[in-house]
Amino acid sequence: MKTIPLNRRDFLRVSAAATLGFYILPASARGANSRIQVGCIGIGGKGRSDTMATAAAGAAIVALCDVANPRQAELGRRKQAKSGESKKAKGGDPKKAKAAETILDLFPDARLFTDYREMLATMGGIDAVTVSTPDHHHFPASMLAMRKGRHVYCQKPISHSIWEARRLAEAAAQFKVQTQMGNQAHAGEPIRRGVELVRAGVIGRVTEVHAWTNRPIWPQGMTAWPNAEPVPKGLAWDLWIGPAPFHDYSPQIAPFNWRGYWDFGAGALGDMGCHIMDMPYWALGLTAPQSVEIWQEGGTEIAAPHRSTVTYRFPTSVLGSPVKFAWYDGVVAKEGVYQHAPPEELWKADFPTADHVFRRFDLVLVGEKGRMFFGRSRQDWVFKPESLTTDFTEPPITLPRVAGGAEDATGEGAGGGGPYVEWLNAIKTGTPALSNFAASGPFSETVLLGNLALRLGKRVEWDAKKLVAKNAPEAAPIIRRRYRKGWDLA
Repeated sequence: MKTIPLNRRDFLRVSAAATLGFYILPASARGANSRIQVGCIGIGGKGRSDTMATAAAGAAIVALCDVANPRQAELGRRKQAKSGESKKAKGGDPKKAKAAETILDLFPDARLFTDYREMLATMGGIDAVTVSTPDHHHFPASMLAMRKGRHVYCQKPISHSIWEARRLAEAAAQFKVQTQMGNQAHAGEPIRRGVELVRAGVIGRVTEVHAWTNRPIWPQGMTAWPNAEPVPKGLAWDLWIGPAPFHDYSPQIAPFNWRGYWDFGAGALGDMGCHIMDMPYWALGLTAPQSVEIWQEGGTEIAAPHRSTVTYRFPTSVLGSPVKFAWYDGVVAKEGVYQHAPPEELWKADFPTADHVFRRFDLVLVGEKGRMFFGRSRQDWVFKPESLTTDFTEPPITLPRVAGGAEDATGEGAGGGGPYVEWLNAIKTGTPALSNFAASGPFSETVLLGNLALRLGKRVEWDAKKLVAKNAPEAAPIIRRRYRKGWDLA
């Protein structure tokens, strides 16, 4: 019998040999003559790191698209970089100086666009796209690309509405393209090993999951739209709005705070649920919940709440029992006491310090034999009671591992990182990435179903086959939203 190491690094040290031959190598390691031509939709913020990581994984970046005119945006970045270089010469922060190597410097031959519809209609040499836009553009950008036969890497959640997630999964199969959702840690060692441990029955049948985040770190609970302000030079605001209802520009919306507004984002649950809920949802083979219950403070008609609890009820799992899956956001500390946290009996007595548990975002799985704490913040796990791991045969490696995914679960480390490598490999070989739309579509539906209940302000009884809230006919326009003229892709 083997003892399961109680933390991720110990496991990596003792089992590295067992994973030899299981690794997917970077696309760049497979020959330079078959580089995949990628167009990047959204190159600011997360889009910048997605672009850089895709290139590092071996792709050729041939087009850059952003509603903030790429050349104008990069000129501003260059100006900021020069300021950083000046500060470095005077003993300032060297990290700011590194920004001098801008995307336009790194990909000088890439064609520039502000409208991805134009890019996809006029540029025939693109094999694949990354979609790193605000949530309300995920569906139209991804759908247009797939209809053109382009492979898609889309940030999470893959859509803004439940109906869109269903259609994207269907379209990926229809157009036979390779897809990947950008919940990067899905390709990492900690989550994949966590899935294997749960399925091996270390804690027995799992009956409850509790997951939480310190988000939002942007405003939520707004009761009115902000006052209009002049649109910055170089920003195509009408294109930024795209399919959503029109609202005047405000820096309180873009470039970052759109996440809290229902017309554009999906709140703390949509932003972080696709990361934190991922491992147990995958490990337990969950599909659609039967119902969702909510508690919230500060939710409004236009904005996500300040804090909330969303409780999903799943009829069964691959381990053979119903599952209660509770999500908590807005977990913050006040005078040393954590506010709006999961019940203390789940964690306070047995697990490491509260700082360990609530550092940023984590989860606990409750099984018939004990509990598993999965530290999404620290990328480790802890079992209670510890005796669970002293008389248990270490389960075999059953899931493929991705180069760049073992030590860097964010997927943004050296070599481009796991999810980008896995996606590019899928394009080359036809073997789907593991967060492809067939898997991440239903997962996104589940996450967004929590938002549906928050927006309705009540329990939702769900018919997944029909995409209908059985007790709430008023949910229909949220399940399937309407689009501005010129953006309807139904």
